[in-house]
Amino acid sequence: MLHSGKRAAVLTVAGLLTAGTLAGCSGSINTDAVVATVGNEDITLGVANFYARMTQGQYETYYAGMMGMTGEDMWAQEVEEGKTYEQAVKESIMTELENLYIIAQHAADYEVSLTEDEQGAIREAATQFDERNSDETKEAVSGYRKDIEKYLELFTIQNKMESKMKEGVDEEVSDEEAAQKAMKYVYFSFSSTDDSGNTVDLTDEEKEALRDDAQTLADRVKDGEDMTEVAEEMGLTVNDLTFDEESTGPNEDLVAEVDGFTEEGETTGPIESDLGIYVGQLTSLLDRDATDQEKNNIVEERRQEQYDSLLEEWRDGVKIEVDEKAWDKIDFNETGVTIITPEAQDGSDLSGTDESEDTQEGSESEDGSSADGSAEE
Repeated sequence: MLHSGKRAAVLTVAGLLTAGTLAGCSGSINTDAVVATVGNEDITLGVANFYARMTQGQYETYYAGMMGMTGEDMWAQEVEEGKTYEQAVKESIMTELENLYIIAQHAADYEVSLTEDEQGAIREAATQFDERNSDETKEAVSGYRKDIEKYLELFTIQNKMESKMKEGVDEEVSDEEAAQKAMKYVYFSFSSTDDSGNTVDLTDEEKEALRDDAQTLADRVKDGEDMTEVAEEMGLTVNDLTFDEESTGPNEDLVAEVDGFTEEGETTGPIESDLGIYVGQLTSLLDRDATDQEKNNIVEERRQEQYDSLLEEWRDGVKIEVDEKAWDKIDFNETGVTIITPEAQDGSDLSGTDESEDTQEGSESEDGSSADGSAEE
């Protein structure tokens, strides 16, 4: 991941975080310097740098490759006028850090604290990182015990506070509020895939033939034939969909027309879009399973809204100051971070996506207690 001679590749592993070697050095920072204050509490540059580097590692290891970019290219791209991807992500990181400190400051209000097992798991995770990594690596990511322990304390408290902050919402949801209908539909695409896997647009003649097929399907189903049987006979695929009036996929016009039906079995005519044609049939005015799941979704939305509202209220009630000059010392372009799994350290393939969760899970003590380092993304 070296680029133009100045980009360092920090290799970190899952477990909580074990690092490999550092292929360069971006220069040391004063980890005790204050990068921000939340009320009367300081956020040190060491904690901020460690959190930022772990977040950076997730992006560079798992997202940059998916986007077909190097880390440098990814961070340099503009997400809006005058703002790079690096700046946007760093803004998010700082806000998340502030929130972690704010939540911890309210932990006593909910009688939340760290247990001895959790404290032990945090110390063990920090010790393992300290023992398994070079001084150069720890310098680059501020991977010192005090910074790692604070990082894990914050996330463990946030994890315990989340359920407390979400308690007490109204969990009653009526069928009417959560109602989900169901349909079957067939899609006639205006494109196909050639032998090389390339997408090819149909000719005007082929599109006209599709229109005829769509009309035939709609007519036969409206005359009482089973959509699935007719579709199979025509070599077509039938899709099942649960929806409500706010649904937009797979096609807004399709959903709107089927949602307007009052009797199960009613069928649309061909509904044409720029990319193809749909024929849909209402199969249920109230899909029980989907409706019950939507009730769960609504309750969870209420919980999240309460959590967000509390956090916003707390943010409004505390003074927050950020030393931008100190925060600018953390530069993603100068130092690159790659996450390496234990398997990859042993010579296995570094490719999986599950490892991204591992780096955020913290470590477990022998009795199973967890120092949860998961971030809210």
